[in-house]
Amino acid sequence: MSDQTQTAPQVGTWSPDGETVGLPSEDAVIGAIATVYDPEIPVNIYELGLIYTIEITDAAAVSVEMTLTAPGCPSAQELPEAVHNAIMALPGVSACDVQVVWDPPWDPSRMTEDARLSLNMF
Repeated sequence: MSDQTQTAPQVGTWSPDGETVGLPSEDAVIGAIATVYDPEIPVNIYELGLIYTIEITDAAAVSVEMTLTAPGCPSAQELPEAVHNAIMALPGVSACDVQVVWDPPWDPSRMTEDARLSLNMF
């Protein structure tokens, strides 16, 4: 009778270069989200405070809860899709789910200090 040892599967995604890419970091996900701008406001949506939660699973799937500045936002369709596409472009991401939520409602207090300075709202 032989003793067989099973090893846990390596977390990550195989790349075309033959390397295994590890889980994306929260900083990398935030950096990807920060490339998305509201077309009406010259500040990225992360600094605007539109991102409420970011979760990264052990399977490299990313879930994001975000909101918009107003329910009637003209970019309601394109912003979540832009967030999804930016995150999916990161190495190692296996899936991405972006949900738009309205609770709690967004207000300017959620903006970073840099965003407030950029918009002269200090």
